[in-house]
Amino acid sequence: MQLFTIPFQQPIQFAISIGAAGLMLVIFLRAAMSAEGRPSGWIRALTSPNGKVLFGFLFILWAVVSGLVLGLLVPHQGADSPYGGFALISLFVGFFIMMGFLWSVIGE
Repeated sequence: MQLFTIPFQQPIQFAISIGAAGLMLVIFLRAAMSAEGRPSGWIRALTSPNGKVLFGFLFILWAVVSGLVLGLLVPHQGADSPYGGFALISLFVGFFIMMGFLWSVIGE
């Protein structure tokens, strides 16, 4: 029963979560429908030789920022650190940057 009262107890957080879920659904839908049409301009830009340079630069930037933030600014106090969220987000960002890099290399 408590689950049904959350929109009334925390309306701003609930609206943000609904908006984020809706945005993800729109992105998933557009990604699923992209194979049916012709490549758009930004797809051609990402899969061009310049796309490899862009994703290579993004990967280097990700490695430097993650290394500096996780290595220097985060106190190392064990597994129960509140900075694990940043590490998880950094892991996902690095994964998607590398997938974009592979996509730009293979797509050529």
